[in-house]
Amino acid sequence: MSNLFRDLRIKLEGSRLQIKITSRTRKQLGGSAGGKEGLAASLLELTQRSPFFKQIEEDVEKYGKTILELKASINSFETKDMNELVKFQQDMDYILEDLTDESQVLAKFEDFPTKKMETIRAAAALFSKANSIVSKLKSWEVKSPSAQLLIRFDRYFTKVKTELDAIERTKDEESRTFKRHGIDFDFNIFVTIKELMVDVSSNCMELVLKEWRETRGATCNADVQKKVNKNLLWRAFQMAFRVYSFAGGNDDRADKLARELANEILSDS
Repeated sequence: MSNLFRDLRIKLEGSRLQIKITSRTRKQLGGSAGGKEGLAASLLELTQRSPFFKQIEEDVEKYGKTILELKASINSFETKDMNELVKFQQDMDYILEDLTDESQVLAKFEDFPTKKMETIRAAAALFSKANSIVSKLKSWEVKSPSAQLLIRFDRYFTKVKTELDAIERTKDEESRTFKRHGIDFDFNIFVTIKELMVDVSSNCMELVLKEWRETRGATCNADVQKKVNKNLLWRAFQMAFRVYSFAGGNDDRADKLARELANEILSDS
């Protein structure tokens, strides 16, 4: 009991002072008979004196009106617009960021929609993550040498594919959770990612073919480079096939370039 009292006081008051518990103190804490009531009273007293919990109460008083307004906004929030979702999440977190301890303060407000709040955060984070991938693929720089380009794109593709495969496994469950909280999540953004992967893959194939044809028409001194680029033809085709499998198909441009790659590989063999 002495150890418990010391640990609680250190936790609640931040004091490192070693407290000597006398028999009289034990009796005040409850000893044996009525021990729970005595301990509860002592904990309440410690809580009331704790700087941390005083700050919680001050936050409740200071931000009470704003939190009640936020509570109503969260309860009524519904959307199909992902930009509106992200904007609401940002505004919500801007309001809550000044709280000493978010969970402790919000617990003081009866029936605060904590689960919906966390669902809004999760949905906004998922869309923001997907949107950042879209932005990166749209601005993907395609330049020589193609060998380095293939390495960079292969690494990024592998990373994104792993993440999207994980999302795909939980998509149905997450969709139901989002809808239960008024969010009609637009999963079409992941289709856009697949389409953009095909576009970048096609750009890679174009560059590899361009370098290959330039080397093929060069003098004999370029034999070493020609062999390197010949190997790149096969690497580019393998990359294109992985993207094709991931995306579930190709567009006309990707299909045409893949056939050109295959023809170059077979004809040179």
